[in-house]
Amino acid sequence: MGLYQYLIKLNNDKIIDFKKVKTFNLDEYYGLDSKDPQSYHYFMDKNLFSQINIDKKNVVIPNGMVSVAKIKTYCDNYENLICKSGGIDLQILGIGQNGHIGFNEPGSSLHSKTRLVKLTPETIKANSRFFKNKSEVPTQAISMGLATIFCAKKIILLASGQDKARAIKKLFATNPNPLLPASILIDHADTTVIVDKLAASLI
Repeated sequence: MGLYQYLIKLNNDKIIDFKKVKTFNLDEYYGLDSKDPQSYHYFMDKNLFSQINIDKKNVVIPNGMVSVAKIKTYCDNYENLICKSGGIDLQILGIGQNGHIGFNEPGSSLHSKTRLVKLTPETIKANSRFFKNKSEVPTQAISMGLATIFCAKKIILLASGQDKARAIKKLFATNPNPLLPASILIDHADTTVIVDKLAASLI
């Protein structure tokens, strides 16, 4: 949220122009409509896109309502659209308490592409704070894969708060492996990790 607010200010101050920027969202809950207040589509529009001068045609967010029968084709097309746009120039990431990036949970293939994924009980529990009750939390999501993320030219990972401290500690003490999805960033040519004091408290 802090990043989005800063970008909005830079746009309002005419320091950054988003007219020609194209964005691809990392993920979206499966089963939630874009107008659902808990969807990432709704979140991104409310907190960033509606407040900057970006062309809405250039905002690409996974469709969480694609039928199961069409999901494979849809995800392949999402990958192709990224490629046709020249790839991701700048990828912004967060990190889950279990080390996931996007919704690539522990055990995800390092070669994975955009696909439908199952969320772990840990992630569902962590996300339940945004819903009225745990039963409403989606158990699946459409997510860019680890290989998709790794292909970005530049990556910035942001982490704040004590609940991210263990994941950040593991990130700096682990070789790339599927059990810690964020560990793929270790071998990336241009990744910057930005953390606050609480998130960095264990390193």
